[in-house]
Amino acid sequence: MTVSSHQKIRSSARTLLASAATALVLAVPAYADGHTAAFSDMQFDAKVNLNASELIGARVYVSEMDMSDGMLPPENERKWDDIGEIHEIVLTRAGDVGSVIVDVGGFLGIGEREVAIDMSQLQFVSDGEDAYEYFIVVNASVAGVEDAPEYRGADMETEADADMRDADERMRLTAPAVTRDGYEPAEIEQLTTEMLTGARVYSAADEDIGEVGELLLKDDGMIDRAVIDVGGFLGLGEHHVAVTMEELTILQSDGDLRVYIDATQEALEAQPEYEG
Repeated sequence: MTVSSHQKIRSSARTLLASAATALVLAVPAYADGHTAAFSDMQFDAKVNLNASELIGARVYVSEMDMSDGMLPPENERKWDDIGEIHEIVLTRAGDVGSVIVDVGGFLGIGEREVAIDMSQLQFVSDGEDAYEYFIVVNASVAGVEDAPEYRGADMETEADADMRDADERMRLTAPAVTRDGYEPAEIEQLTTEMLTGARVYSAADEDIGEVGELLLKDDGMIDRAVIDVGGFLGLGEHHVAVTMEELTILQSDGDLRVYIDATQEALEAQPEYEG
């Protein structure tokens, strides 16, 4: 290779490295901008901003007086009631404040409970020149507070959940929508304890998970619940689960009964055991 060729190679290499360095320098601001866009140069202004921590524990008043102008009436003219304090703040997934949760326990004889108040309904009424001095007022009546629905938090069981829970604290299942060739749905009213006792119980995927070991009757003699014997061997180590008839799909064909439940053997074994 000639000297001229070596010089051309070194020149090309320098050009390539310079181009790469230039591209890196140009890319750094773009990279930084893309990774700092989520942050803002916010300056807290007490006249328009609030810290959520300031609201937690703040007292809330109800009044039928209109104080939307933010002005506090003279003390001898104020007609309001202290209903409780803000216990929680609920945000939307979009980051907006949806409601504040107020604990109104013991207010004017009302039983202890929590109510949700839309954030837009809170009026911040000034109590001085300092921006931090204010009362939180809701334009409502005492009767409105009494009639307000109770707030049900994420950790509270809904009425629908309570309706689906048995006395033994097990959550009821939904009967599986299964059909099998040659089988027809059985009418519960036409079934007897003799017909059901000993019938095999299957999951919706046709897994044999046990048998109906016992039937519990209502006062009128109708079948109330079926006790399913799950697992075990030769009657030993079985787990007994009492389920309502509404949780079962029963199919019959020429006297053959197949009982289906929307659960696996493992899921039933995890259910509270029926003690009898």
